[in-house]
Amino acid sequence: MKKTIASVLLLCLIPLTMTLAQNEKRTRVLIQTDLGDITVELYNETPQHRDNFIKLVKEGYYNGSIFHRVIRQFMIQGGGGKSGNEDPGYTVPAEFNPKFYHKRGALCAARMGDQVNPRKASSGSQFYIVDGRTFSPPEIEALATRAGKSWTEEQKKAYTTQGGAPHLDGDYTVYGEVVSGMEVVDKIAAVQTGGANRPLQEVKMSMKLLP
Repeated sequence: MKKTIASVLLLCLIPLTMTLAQNEKRTRVLIQTDLGDITVELYNETPQHRDNFIKLVKEGYYNGSIFHRVIRQFMIQGGGGKSGNEDPGYTVPAEFNPKFYHKRGALCAARMGDQVNPRKASSGSQFYIVDGRTFSPPEIEALATRAGKSWTEEQKKAYTTQGGAPHLDGDYTVYGEVVSGMEVVDKIAAVQTGGANRPLQEVKMSMKLLP
């Protein structure tokens, strides 16, 4: 009987905890780049990624690092130090949440491929911001069939009007979004690149927490 009561109380607490996380003020981070400023907001519902990102920002880990991989109408990737290959020596467990998806402006965790990383754990520091493109309704339906994915009507609307990278949903953790400075993301995504999609002219960054 006691176990049954405890189980019921636990089930009641789960939605309450989720509601508290949603209502809690989100942390904002200013990403200052050579091409302008980007402000991102971190989701409380992905606490391990949020706390790790905050920790690295406080430590100054990203200051002086570069966007080392840039693909126009797809994404800009950074967090690998000045070389683009660095990391803090650990990973962060995946925190997939169906309400967060790869819409334009999504802040997401980069990671190693499935062959060496079947649990889809995130890089300890590398991240990407979705620049994205728009998809037609038939493209979305074809992608859903081909990849075995599904999207809500809200998500379909976002992908067909604002754009994004829907094929990445469910494979990479989305833990924040751009709240200002998408024009800067577009500028970075449009720079000339060479091998491995690396910008020919470095785009450096620094970060700080906003009050």
